[in-house]
Amino acid sequence: MQSKIISRRDLEFLLYEWLDAEALTKRARYSDHSRETFNAAMDTCEQIATDLFAPHNKKNDQEEPHFDGEKVHIIPEVKTALKAFCDAGLMAAGQDYDFGGMQLPCVIEKAGFGYFKGANVGTSSYPFLTIGNANTLLKCGTPEQIETFVKPMMEGRFFGTMCLSEPQAGSSLSDIVTRAEPQEDGSYRLKGNKMWISAGEHELSENIVHLVLAKVPDENGKLIPGVKGISLFIVPKKLVNKDGSIGERNDVVLAGLNHKMGYRGATNCLLNFGEGKFKPDGKAGAIGYLVGEKHKGLANMFHMMNEARIGVGLGAVMLGYTGYLHALEYARERPQGRHPMAKDPAQPQLPIIQHTDVKRMLLAQKAYVEGGLALNLYCARLVDEERTAESEEVRKQSTLLLDILTPIAKSWPSQWCLEANSLAIQIHGGYGYTREYNVEQFYRDNRLNPIHEGTHGIQGLDLLGRKVSMQNGAAFKLLGAEVQKTIAKAMEVPELSGYAKSLGAVLQRIYKVTQALYAAGDMNKTLANASVYLEAFGHTVVAWIWLQQALLSVGKSGHDADFYKGKLQACAYFFKWELPKVQPQLDLLESIDTTTLDMQDAWF
Repeated sequence: MQSKIISRRDLEFLLYEWLDAEALTKRARYSDHSRETFNAAMDTCEQIATDLFAPHNKKNDQEEPHFDGEKVHIIPEVKTALKAFCDAGLMAAGQDYDFGGMQLPCVIEKAGFGYFKGANVGTSSYPFLTIGNANTLLKCGTPEQIETFVKPMMEGRFFGTMCLSEPQAGSSLSDIVTRAEPQEDGSYRLKGNKMWISAGEHELSENIVHLVLAKVPDENGKLIPGVKGISLFIVPKKLVNKDGSIGERNDVVLAGLNHKMGYRGATNCLLNFGEGKFKPDGKAGAIGYLVGEKHKGLANMFHMMNEARIGVGLGAVMLGYTGYLHALEYARERPQGRHPMAKDPAQPQLPIIQHTDVKRMLLAQKAYVEGGLALNLYCARLVDEERTAESEEVRKQSTLLLDILTPIAKSWPSQWCLEANSLAIQIHGGYGYTREYNVEQFYRDNRLNPIHEGTHGIQGLDLLGRKVSMQNGAAFKLLGAEVQKTIAKAMEVPELSGYAKSLGAVLQRIYKVTQALYAAGDMNKTLANASVYLEAFGHTVVAWIWLQQALLSVGKSGHDADFYKGKLQACAYFFKWELPKVQPQLDLLESIDTTTLDMQDAWF
């Protein structure tokens, strides 16, 4: 039976026919691998996700974690599923053999993890954050920190979090006020509050490793304003003794759980650091250990934030993807109505997939979710190039492309795969918004992703305000050159040349509009409509990715012909229905419209 989490045929098309993941096995790091080992890893992910994650997704939503004042209670199926995940070695799937890892390429690791995101986004949040935490410490931590905290995380004994936001600061990290006071032994004592901390408290692991942003006071005891004073600290829930055993409780206390419309299966916490309930070593304050250099905390945390942003994009894709497959199955099985020219009530009703408007909605979903999955796997493939390409030039180019694509990889799926979930509800009709069917939960879960790890507004500011102009536009120019390569290839294919021309015209407009925005002479005006810029840019990138998929699908015949025809039809939909939306957006941007900028509080 076909999986309702993701299409394996689509996944293998993207991995092997488009991204050529098999070629990575020629590199030293992946030389022990083959397509067979890659498929075996994905088989394992699919089986565990299907057998242990998906079955309790609805229960996880309906019986969300609760706090009795002393302990958080979580349904037992979560721990069972996570134990299977860890026992299979999946926490360390992409890590070195030295950490008990499989040394899988990033693109295979993320493809496999997609199964868990689609099967149960709440339960998958725990390993998702742990893996990101460990990867950050591997880049920035000391050998002792890696031994003490990373290895247990890779074994699945410790889980991890990221603690950035505070109740009064939200996404404005320059305004955080958590303090970290240096101690004579080189450690720090932290005091403050952190809000919206996913997986921040539970009994699912022996320990929880919090990565916490805080400010070290200056010589006068004052906090340095802005982001320059921020440092990054390891603050474990329980202290770890020198022999690796678990020590006394650190002064990290759950003040309460936040109850969200989605992702209900993952605890979301307000944490108090150093409130005095626990006093390790008899002193007030949560014990923390500096990661990397002092005052470089935000730069170090960005390792985890960027990984999390792409991960949020992948999660949004997978919720949209599973919603699409649920809607597709429903549309094939649900009889209702007849064609406009066949009104005879004596004739049997049609499966609703035969109705043109339902096909429109399914085709839109297919274009969004398969385009979004391709975008995120392309970013994962760039990570593999960044890490293992033989040429330093290729590694540098991969970093540049990853930098400019990260805000798009996060935000585009969060917007359009959420729309796919909305269409899945619409296809189910009156059943779509009842709890009897899964699609209403997929929508609620996915609605969080436009906010997670930086809103659309923040990602738009990042893209237009930083990424397109950094290094004198190096990343912007490189991405444009990559798009032009695809356009040139497609111009040689009669069936695709029209799409190539359309994409080329939009790309040239984006160049022109970007120049006009920067020529405005006022960054408030330049960035006033950055979210519209992000959306237009994102649609252009996904059109490019669809054109690449179409190039691989043209002229294919045989037993798999329907698969390739589906790809070509989704590409046609994107170019005829979606890409045309970009030109009016670019018209608005080029006019340097200040309607929203000029609006005053008193006028609302």
